[in-house]
Amino acid sequence: MNSRNVFICVASLILPALAPLARAQNASSVSSGNQPPVAYTSVSELKAIIAPLQQTAQSILTDLGKIHIEKWKTSASNKQETLTNLESVQRNLQSALPEIITQLNNSPEDLSTSFKLYRNLDALYDVFGSVVESVGAFGTKDEFQNLSNDMTGLETARRAFGERMQKLTASKEDELSRLRSQIKTLSALPPPPPKKIVVDDTEPPAKPPAKKKAAPKPKPPGTTPAPTTTPPSPSPTQ
Repeated sequence: MNSRNVFICVASLILPALAPLARAQNASSVSSGNQPPVAYTSVSELKAIIAPLQQTAQSILTDLGKIHIEKWKTSASNKQETLTNLESVQRNLQSALPEIITQLNNSPEDLSTSFKLYRNLDALYDVFGSVVESVGAFGTKDEFQNLSNDMTGLETARRAFGERMQKLTASKEDELSRLRSQIKTLSALPPPPPKKIVVDDTEPPAKPPAKKKAAPKPKPPGTTPAPTTTPPSPSPTQ
């Protein structure tokens, strides 16, 4: 098993172990409303890999468009196989690769997206290598030379990103170890004592407010009060 396959197998085993850390980071980002900060050096390192990779991808598309497989002196099955691989490389460079790069630019240290890009570059390298070999056997010298230069650029980007994956994985492992240590320390602390609530029932209940007497209604203007009559006193008898 070569070093490339070993790295893929190791990364496949490490990523599930780091999944709790990724979920914790995502939960923290959602609760705070902000993405976790990413080191400037990490972003710069990623850009230094992505920019040449995008240039290489554009060069590959241009050079593949100049190949005329129909003129090759070989069997129809060989032509069809090379054409299928060529179209697969074109679809990858036009759709899959730009989409993954966009996702990684939005989250430069996301392990899942980083591993997705590495796996894509690894598969792209194998299929494109098959096309280059066929062009070397049946195509022109200029076609083969152009594709060989593209192959070198793709291999450089794949190797650089593989090294970044190793450093990023090691960094996340250290972060996961610190997180586990913090959780273990916090779980060993005694729980805080319950709060005591004192109820003072010695005060008498509050008296209800006294009702206000209704003020007499004012009489309408123009009305005179009725005269009061005094009953006649009885006359004395003689």
